[in-house]
Amino acid sequence: MAGSLGSALALTCLAASAEPVLADCDGAFATPLHAAPATDARAYWLNRQLIKWPGADAGNGAFKLYYSANALLRAAPGARVTGADGALTLAHFDGGVPSDVAQRFKFVGDGVVLSVPDAARLMTQQVLLVQEKDDGTVRDVTSLQIAGALDDLYAGAAKVEDFGVSAGPRGAAFKLWAPTAQGVALCTYATGSSKAAAITPMRRDDATGIWSANLPGKLTGQYYQYLVDVPTPSAGLVRNLVTDPYSVSLTTDSKRSYIANLNAANLKPAGWDRTPVPRKVAAPTDMTVYELHVRDFSINDGTVSAANRGKYTAFTETGSNGMKHLAALSRAGITDVHLLPVYDIATVPETGCVSPDIAALPGLKPDGLEQQAQVTKVKFTDCYNWGYDPYHYNAPEGSYATDPADGARRIIEFRQMVQALHKAGLRVGMDVVYNHTFIAGQNEKSVLDRVVPGYYHRLNASGGIERSTCCDNTATENLMMAKLMIDSVEQWAVQYKIDSFRFDLMGHQPRAAMEALRASVERAAGRRIDLIGEGWNFGEVADSARFVQASQLSLNGSGIGTFSDRARDAVRGGGASDGGAQIIAQQGYINGLVYAPNALAPARPAEDLLQASDMVKVGLAGSLRDYTMRTWQDETKQLKAIVYGGNQPAGYASEPSEAVNYVENHDNQTLFDINAYKLPLATTGAERAQVQMLGAAINAFSQGVAYFHAGFDILRSKSLDRNSFESGDWFNRLDWTYQDNYYGTGLPREEDNGKDYALMKPLLANAAIKPAPADIAWSRDAFRDLLAIRSSSTLFRMRTSADVQRRLRFHNTGSKQVPTVIVAHLDGAGYAGANFKSITYLINVDQVAQRVTVDEEKNRRYQLHPVHLRAGAADQRVAREASYDAASGTFAVPARSAVVFVEKN
Repeated sequence: MAGSLGSALALTCLAASAEPVLADCDGAFATPLHAAPATDARAYWLNRQLIKWPGADAGNGAFKLYYSANALLRAAPGARVTGADGALTLAHFDGGVPSDVAQRFKFVGDGVVLSVPDAARLMTQQVLLVQEKDDGTVRDVTSLQIAGALDDLYAGAAKVEDFGVSAGPRGAAFKLWAPTAQGVALCTYATGSSKAAAITPMRRDDATGIWSANLPGKLTGQYYQYLVDVPTPSAGLVRNLVTDPYSVSLTTDSKRSYIANLNAANLKPAGWDRTPVPRKVAAPTDMTVYELHVRDFSINDGTVSAANRGKYTAFTETGSNGMKHLAALSRAGITDVHLLPVYDIATVPETGCVSPDIAALPGLKPDGLEQQAQVTKVKFTDCYNWGYDPYHYNAPEGSYATDPADGARRIIEFRQMVQALHKAGLRVGMDVVYNHTFIAGQNEKSVLDRVVPGYYHRLNASGGIERSTCCDNTATENLMMAKLMIDSVEQWAVQYKIDSFRFDLMGHQPRAAMEALRASVERAAGRRIDLIGEGWNFGEVADSARFVQASQLSLNGSGIGTFSDRARDAVRGGGASDGGAQIIAQQGYINGLVYAPNALAPARPAEDLLQASDMVKVGLAGSLRDYTMRTWQDETKQLKAIVYGGNQPAGYASEPSEAVNYVENHDNQTLFDINAYKLPLATTGAERAQVQMLGAAINAFSQGVAYFHAGFDILRSKSLDRNSFESGDWFNRLDWTYQDNYYGTGLPREEDNGKDYALMKPLLANAAIKPAPADIAWSRDAFRDLLAIRSSSTLFRMRTSADVQRRLRFHNTGSKQVPTVIVAHLDGAGYAGANFKSITYLINVDQVAQRVTVDEEKNRRYQLHPVHLRAGAADQRVAREASYDAASGTFAVPARSAVVFVEKN
């Protein structure tokens, strides 16, 4: 190797190990240089000058900070410390901790605060904080959590805009933030599978903690990795061979990072720069979203060429059944297709994955176990996962590319997918998961934690990684993790023309980080980028324990949307985590609560139905805090004064753009499946389709963003699976020929569903529950009619809370209402895009037709909405049976129907 790496290492003052050689670039993903036992980390660097040790007694011995470049420190209670290169005796800090630091670490328990004279030179070493007895032996010892010091010392790194690789025709520049590393070298490879061609020392900038290298020549199309010598909390001093956290693409199974210039012409499909973004969303509330998994979209579509099934390129086949379906939805009113994770994921083999041919097995039963057994047998090697297991945030997933070995293909084909959807009039959204990584520590598929160990993840009081999100939680409250998230979203918006983003478990991120993200991304993209996410409040950050969260109750006023569970739970019945007989017994507003009890439903008081009706109205009003309505108890209240879930305000949003309305998404059972549990068994296939469309109508007519799961419109079933994230193609299929919804295709995976098999078996075996093709086709067309109605007037998509308060009125309210009928009036006078003087819609969830008289609606000039009167309208009952009597203000509506009356201007 060319000889300046020694000087680069010397910049850390205490180089611990021999410099790497070319063979290391083809070596193990991690090589121990000096092993050390794992230690807890109960103390915190608050900033570069202060340390806090919760629980430590300030008057019970001296405090010393021991350090070792070679990770040779050993310390045990009752013994003296060994292996130290030196030690600093720390003084007690008796002043006031700076307010911003105190706020950041407010969750840390009481304890001693200590002054540190020279933090910077300790960051690259093994460090132990020791409280010693008078005889110099250890009373207590701990390691330290480093984020506070790193963010203080290296804040300048957050201003750097070119992390990763910047490639041009004459050379390439590489930048990696690794402030705790003792040395970093760059390995380059001619291809994704060849041996290393060169190793290059990287230079450290002590002001930012950034390591950089510049290589001459044309390197685009080649590959690289980093060798990072770094102390770790779990293994001592380690040499990690690791990909770039800022990788823009990779080779097969993410083994090496790809050198590319995303602005290069050869990485753009024909016409990429000239293909416009659809302009059908003038305000966030115009968004009507269809949530879709890339593989689900085409893997089961025989009209897609075999090579493109399950791939990005399937979207380019405009004549396929799937693309015809999306085009029809676009014409009807869907504005955005939101793709489940399409960044690089860790759990799907990018070549050689297995797809069992379950259909070829003999003797399959609708309630059989063999289907799930076949799926489970290959779950670690199959081709399917939802993708909530981030590996590299900035690179497209390779399993969806036609050639994952070629780093260029996934870039080009991802862009081809976006381009095809844009040409179909559909904006493209991404489901992004910055709240956790697939894995951390010294595991092979850990990236961030092998570059800067102990920084990128949120730690508990003993230094272990928090896992409340199911995986290793990231710490977006830390400066450079927030920057990585912001830079990543910016890249997707600018380089891939992504129009909107759905943030998984967004409540685990700070509101401040999300607001900074929106400002930065919109500035870079030069257009509005719509942000929505899951604002659930739980885990170690619950109730803003560490920072003000980007959660339902903490985001009001931000303009960032969160999913509303208010109407969702009322519509479906019960809650997302229900199990056992409760799944059947807890009916909802559309599937029989009180008015059509199933066999297991307990006797429920009429008040339960009235309360559910009110909660549906909360959703229809956009879950707005200040919206006022008359409740079932004849009280006039703002929605924030109505209680939801026992202890939350029903109204939480300040503006309608902050509420995302849904009754089904990829999580939990589909609506068809939940209704299979809850509807009386005698419910016919046609009636089940009508109930599904009641859910669609409530969603379509609700103020805010409308969100639908792909296949909702064709009665999608997952054979009662409550969590199909690794249930394979079999349980996640879509049929764009509209012949089958895949109900009764076997018991779903035992891991998540086995405890309820006794309930599932008779339901899955009941052929009467499975819809006929005619039911599926009716549902498909009725859904499009509802989209067309929503699209026809901005009154269903009002812009501000003040608009909703002024123009939306609910009738048939209070204790004397007909509880199975929602009646709402929308005033269009002078409202841009209203297209009607007024609208009154009725949603009748009952099994029988209903008549409702509304004194305030007398002497109007109502007629049915033009969509209802079209020759091809799906629900012909409306034109035949629905009516309005002006003299009395009486509306008549068919059973299980949604009817819209309009007054023309």
